[in-house]
Amino acid sequence: MKLTLFTDYSIRTLLYLASRPERLCSIAEVAQAYRISQNHLMKVVNDLVRAGYIESVRGRGGGIRLGRPPEEINIGTLVRHTEEGFDLVDCGNCVIAPACGMTGVLKEALSAFLAVLDRYTLSNLVDKRQEFGQLFGRNFSGAVSFTP
Repeated sequence: MKLTLFTDYSIRTLLYLASRPERLCSIAEVAQAYRISQNHLMKVVNDLVRAGYIESVRGRGGGIRLGRPPEEINIGTLVRHTEEGFDLVDCGNCVIAPACGMTGVLKEALSAFLAVLDRYTLSNLVDKRQEFGQLFGRNFSGAVSFTP
C-alpha cells in the first residue's frame, strides 16, 4: 500500500509542529525544513485546519500550531481522513470478483494495516524529540506541551 503525498505531507507537518510546541510556525518554514512544495503544503495545511488538527493564527506574528494535544491525534484516523480511498485493486470492474477470494484477502489486509495505525498517536511518533530537533538543525528539549 502506498499513501498519497497529501497524507505524507500531513503527517510530516504534524510531526514538525509537535516538535515545536513552544511557538507558532509558518508554512514556509515547514516546507523549507522538508524541502517540499510550499504551494502543495498550503493545501494540506488548509485541510488540516478545517479538520481541527492544526490551528491557524492570522495576522502579524501569526502562524500554525497543533490544534489538539499530540496524544489526541490518532494516526489511523488521520490517514483515513487524508486518503481518498483504500481500494488496493479495482475489484468492482472485474468479471471474476463475485467468485474471487482475493477481494476478501485484500479487505482483511487493509483492516490489519489500519489497525496497526490505530494503535499510534502523534505523541508516539515524536517520542524522540531530541533527534527531531537535531535533524531540523536545532537543539530541542523539554516535554511536548499543548497550548492552543
